[in-house]
Amino acid sequence: MQRIALNSDLSFSRLVYGMWRIGDVDDTSPATVEAKIQTCLEQGITTFDQADIYGDYGAEAILGGAMKANPGLRSQMEIVTKCDIVAPCGRYADKPVKYYDTSRAHIEQSVETSLREMHIEQIDLLLIHRPDPLMDHHETGAALDDLVASGKVRAVGVSNFRPYDWDLLQSGMKTQMVTNQIEISLSEIAPFTNGDIAFHQKNDQAMMAWSPLGGGSLMTGDSAVATQLDKIAAAQGVDRAAVAVAFLLRHPSKILPVLGTNNLERISKISDAMKVELDRETWFTLYEAALGTEVP
Repeated sequence: MQRIALNSDLSFSRLVYGMWRIGDVDDTSPATVEAKIQTCLEQGITTFDQADIYGDYGAEAILGGAMKANPGLRSQMEIVTKCDIVAPCGRYADKPVKYYDTSRAHIEQSVETSLREMHIEQIDLLLIHRPDPLMDHHETGAALDDLVASGKVRAVGVSNFRPYDWDLLQSGMKTQMVTNQIEISLSEIAPFTNGDIAFHQKNDQAMMAWSPLGGGSLMTGDSAVATQLDKIAAAQGVDRAAVAVAFLLRHPSKILPVLGTNNLERISKISDAMKVELDRETWFTLYEAALGTEVP
């Protein structure tokens, strides 16, 4: 499995296993969760994506059950988590409204809770989950700097930030942020031309892509995109998902797709995307299908 260096101290597997749905099944036992982790590790997928809000603030604890049962897993994994979304569910069920909180107190509390819930001593990558209109970039930046200095967090970044949001937060920090996780897929191609990818590519910052299969929409139906995916998949002996992910891997900005499924068979096929070869013409065939017209 190819690895991508985010900085001199941290590298991720090119494909990332997303755990936002880890609690969407009846069996969330440590043994079942470990089986999913081991299936990833067998393919060289060592990076696992979490967030405090996933599973109504319950997904981190589900992962934590497996980590507590088998502490040896930790040395084989890089763990990503996120904070700043406060939604009226789970531990915040008493809140009257959903909001974002990038205050120092909230970030520090979130990190302590995530460490405890996942039974780990350090978070490899902490992301601010959503841009906060009330963010004081000096306060937020200093809090992130201090978490890195403390050793509780190895590296920091953001999710769903536009370039101007990134620049604002980075201007209040000493630590260099390492990645931005945004939605990119054949169902969400705007980042290829709206400046999001170009901004990070220029700065040599690898991006993480959430929902690379369009929330599952690319796996169903008979759209123009689906037709092209199936044609390429059949020619290369893989499934539709592998081709959709390979579309992102083909881009020179070193996008890291984040894929989540609870099905062990599908987990075992995540790395098939690395086998797919897309030349420029084939890539543009998919891009054109996603656009719904030929390029200008």
